[in-house]
Amino acid sequence: MNELTIGPELASVVRSAGNNGKGARDRIAFVGNYVPRHCGIATFTTDLCAAVTGNGTECLAVAMNDRPERYDYPSPVRFTIEQNDLACYRRAAQFLNNRADAISLQHEYGIYGGPAGSHILTILAELRARVVTTLHTVLREPTTEQREVLERVCGLSDRVIVMSRRGEEFLRELYRIPKEKIDFVPHGVPDFAFVDPSFYKEQFGVQGKSVLMTFGLVGPGKGLESVIRALPAIIARFPNVVYLVVGATHPHVLRQQGDIYRLSMHRLARELGVEQHVVFHNRFVDHQELTEFLGAADIYISPYEHEAQITSGTLAWAVGAGKAVVSTPYWYAQELLADKRGVLVPFKDPAATAEAVNRLLENDEERNAMRKRAYLFGREMTWPNVAGAYLDSFARAREQSAHHLHALRAFAPQPLMGDVLPETRLQHLKRLTDGTGVLQHARFSVPSYREGHTTDDNARALLLMALLEQLGELPSDEIEDLTTRYLAFLDYAFAATTGRFRNFLGYEPRRWLEGIGSEDSHGRALRGLGALVRRTNRPGLRGVAVNLFSAALPAALELKSPRALAFTLLGIHDYLRWLSGDRAAEEAGQRLTSRLVTLYHETRQEGWTWFEDSLTYANACLPQALLVAGESLGENKSIEIGLATLDWLMSEQKAAGGHFVPVGSNGFYVRGGTRACFDQQPIEACVSVSACLTAWRITGDLHWQREAERAFEWFLGRNDLGLPLCDLRTGACYDGLCPDQVNANQGSESTLAYLVALAEMRLADQASVLPGDADSTASGSLSDQVTQRVLQPS
Repeated sequence: MNELTIGPELASVVRSAGNNGKGARDRIAFVGNYVPRHCGIATFTTDLCAAVTGNGTECLAVAMNDRPERYDYPSPVRFTIEQNDLACYRRAAQFLNNRADAISLQHEYGIYGGPAGSHILTILAELRARVVTTLHTVLREPTTEQREVLERVCGLSDRVIVMSRRGEEFLRELYRIPKEKIDFVPHGVPDFAFVDPSFYKEQFGVQGKSVLMTFGLVGPGKGLESVIRALPAIIARFPNVVYLVVGATHPHVLRQQGDIYRLSMHRLARELGVEQHVVFHNRFVDHQELTEFLGAADIYISPYEHEAQITSGTLAWAVGAGKAVVSTPYWYAQELLADKRGVLVPFKDPAATAEAVNRLLENDEERNAMRKRAYLFGREMTWPNVAGAYLDSFARAREQSAHHLHALRAFAPQPLMGDVLPETRLQHLKRLTDGTGVLQHARFSVPSYREGHTTDDNARALLLMALLEQLGELPSDEIEDLTTRYLAFLDYAFAATTGRFRNFLGYEPRRWLEGIGSEDSHGRALRGLGALVRRTNRPGLRGVAVNLFSAALPAALELKSPRALAFTLLGIHDYLRWLSGDRAAEEAGQRLTSRLVTLYHETRQEGWTWFEDSLTYANACLPQALLVAGESLGENKSIEIGLATLDWLMSEQKAAGGHFVPVGSNGFYVRGGTRACFDQQPIEACVSVSACLTAWRITGDLHWQREAERAFEWFLGRNDLGLPLCDLRTGACYDGLCPDQVNANQGSESTLAYLVALAEMRLADQASVLPGDADSTASGSLSDQVTQRVLQPS
């Protein structure tokens, strides 16, 4: 377990950890009860949020409601959850996913709805942010439901914070939580001044008296009756004693039972003749007033009746304020009052309580020494130190980006696969598509008109439609309508005067923003057109695609970009599957293949089996192009180079844990330099899936099947952060994997990358026949193997 401390070095670490790679600090959301609700966890959450905010971190809170009428929450509370409304928990998860980078969850069974508070699992299962959970209760003998809920809460959390060593022991030994996942952080307290009790006594009218005190919400089990029964023996020795009981009746007790318990304490005091020595302050007091009450106390008494109390905010405050304490031996008290920081007496034992109190009142030296020991120990518990320790725990959670617990979270809300791969859903793609074509970008899931359309994305969309038509699982009229729209865009994008495609089309007015588009957009257009020529059964669509492909192909011979060459070769391969006698296409294929082979020989060195001096984007399309070209031309050398380069690339894209990890776009990977880890782009997983499936089809080697699975699993959550990139309900895909979260935008490139990869995987899984080659078979079902591999820890 990690002992957390605060200091200059940690402050530096925290500032660094608060940066998400884009120059912004983390936004932390605190989930639990919040003032003005009257309970210890509400006070704790409020104080913790304020302390972390004071560290310079942007914070907000999500508060639980336990009554029909709402609380008048302060400004940090941005969202509320009705305790027993499960749908409200789902809405809270959506809210948090859009507004927080990290979550501080306060866990106590009773504050959440469902059996043993199980409703909170709904939020945890759907969160994308890091989760650090503080456990306010850890039971030694939980019910079956309590054990299951706590184990799942811990499993869905990145780190777990306990406030006592006993709690850590229980988690490890009883709940099987790894010690490496547990952080010990003490209960926070204000930074009290060490004052003489007489300083505050006058304002409460108890000057000249010996003041005993208990504070907190009042109800059965608090043990007040043991103290009241001890008072006759105490008063016999010290007639000037007064016992202050500060705090309102617990709201739940008041709602269910009324104030019966408090009234019974009044009656008991009268029966024992000590009513003049007991003062009940029946209200919830604020921090300042509570500080003053504590300041006036000579001895603080914590008389809980049961040992199963793993933490206590009231006892923490008393120790932090430097009070002499008499307590029953519940778990937290045993720990906090060790080393003579307090006195322990048996449960429900008025005689022992009286004896301990009398001894401390008689012995000023012992009492004051106890106070000093408690106060010095409490310096570690002040809120600034505790806030720093929490930020350190969040930093640790950030560093644990590759462990499998995230993957469990990713799969909890929605079963990704049973016996099949995910279904193809086009809801988001259709949202992104207007009468002109597919729009380029989205803000979150909302299409962004500002950036307009591109040939790049409409060519990708045309490729997808060709694959989906071959797959035959979606309504044919829907596929035809979308195919026509994307093909029409490419037809409009082509400029006959230059023989090139334009790329960027402004939204308003519909004007091209350039005379000639990028080389890569030209290659992508040829790839999409070739795929349609090969796969469509609609003569009208094929006719337009053939004519456009033929018109655009000559310009491709002048392209310099290796990826543009590769895209074109992939398009030629598909085109020739339908029109195998087209000499111009065959000759273009030979020339472009030769140029890629030359690039390989000019660049390749020991330890760098590649075509360029860097790995940038859409890397796997280069070896895939040589694989299909070698197949079409019957050139084994091209296939050998394609396999060698793809094998090297996939080894470079493999984490120590075995999952797929593409080169990051923030710097890429220059030979001899440092490889960028983030941001990871969906296009890399997509082209890797396609290339590996091609290698599997050509070689029949199941190694390539497994590599395709590994790349596809990246979308599903088997990645560096363990977070899913795809939304299985809409078919959307997030725009990338950042150092600590997904990029929440769902643009066309990312969405099409996921959908194309899925379509190719489904084609490969369709009776174990690989895409477009009904005569080529391979053994084994992809869907079963992907399911098993993703659900297993890395």
